[in-house]
Amino acid sequence: MLASLHIEGFFHESAKKILEESIVKNIVEAPFVKEMVEVTSNLYRLGWDERNGGNVSYLLDEEVVQEYLDTTNVLRTISMDFDGTALSGKYFIVTGSGKYFKNVIQDPANNLGVIRVSEDGHGVELLWGYTDGGVPTSELPAHLMSHIARLEVDPENRIVMHCHASHLLAMTFTHELTAKAMTRTLWEMCTECMVVFPEGIQVLPWLIPGSNEIGQATAEKMKAARLVLWSFHGVYGAGRTMDETFGLIETAEKAAQIYTYVQAQGGVRQTITDENFIDLAKQFGITPNPEFFEAQVTSI
Repeated sequence: MLASLHIEGFFHESAKKILEESIVKNIVEAPFVKEMVEVTSNLYRLGWDERNGGNVSYLLDEEVVQEYLDTTNVLRTISMDFDGTALSGKYFIVTGSGKYFKNVIQDPANNLGVIRVSEDGHGVELLWGYTDGGVPTSELPAHLMSHIARLEVDPENRIVMHCHASHLLAMTFTHELTAKAMTRTLWEMCTECMVVFPEGIQVLPWLIPGSNEIGQATAEKMKAARLVLWSFHGVYGAGRTMDETFGLIETAEKAAQIYTYVQAQGGVRQTITDENFIDLAKQFGITPNPEFFEAQVTSI
């Protein structure tokens, strides 16, 4: 009888250990972890996130997180200088502060973290990741502010992505820094641009990165557009999925690259007209921002 109990206890402990190990293995195989690994690898490969430049945050459903983690097991609490009560209880997977995107694919657990915004909104609870004692990106407040702003406009928004897209960054040194001027140029460089971001792109002057000031300014612009250009720094993009958000930045960056070629070839001689844009909008059933047309547009 004693031997039987001992054996049963042994198997119970073995099963528990196997279960715990399977959770550790499964989280790396979770779709949201794989998406973060893939997008950070692509951002690094394209040269948009050198060294530890750039950051990504992904809003997760609690039910999905619970498939891979014990959400009652808080590893540690990390304070933040920002009131995030609007997102209290929300889960995110976020790139870490000072982490190199090129290293995410080899060690996701060290370079990424799954966090939950604390009840009081002044901290986040770490549920997985940052295994070397790290913390979320220093621009976490800017991300959370942008999530709050975008969720007010689109309840399905899940992604906020920041990178140093090369040609967009270069344009901030040579191009007029207004939303209308920047949007018009990008729209005109590639027919698909207005279809992909009909609301246009918003522009901020240079502000200190990682500060609440730039986070608040970005969030305010995010109410009007999913793309916000940080002068002399990079770009912020938001979307419902990782593909949508990456593709949004990718399309704007391609247009900026074409603009660079056009300028090198002697500048614009002919381009897409307002009439062309109106026809395009009708064809694809979109409503572009009328503020960015040269002449007043009454209906599309």
